[in-house]
Amino acid sequence: MNGGVRVGGGVRGFGELEVVVMDRLWDREGTSTVREVFEDLRQAREIAYTTVMSTMDNLHRKGWLSRKKQGKAFLYWPALTREQYGAQLMRDALDAGGNPSLVLSHFLEQMSEEEAATLRRLAAQEEAG
Repeated sequence: MNGGVRVGGGVRGFGELEVVVMDRLWDREGTSTVREVFEDLRQAREIAYTTVMSTMDNLHRKGWLSRKKQGKAFLYWPALTREQYGAQLMRDALDAGGNPSLVLSHFLEQMSEEEAATLRRLAAQEEAG
């Protein structure tokens, strides 16, 4: 996978429809066409095919979606997993939040015991190589 989608020095969040499209694509296995995402979305909302097509094209131009041509259509898939996207957002927050040590300290204060235990386990694994 790619090392991270960076826009203007940081991860750029999604617009409202972009979030919905990315969620649909993350929930799918493999690739999807605009038509498949459109059919899925129109079950829950009134939306135009061209709106979905433009949104997916924009997400591709921003680096969030990869695509390849198949016949007359494109097959799309997320450039990052949902978890990699979350990690990029966390990295961005750490970079933008002022003193990284204080940001991390405040973050740790907000963690549950289970989350803190997971973090300790992952840190130990990372240290062990």
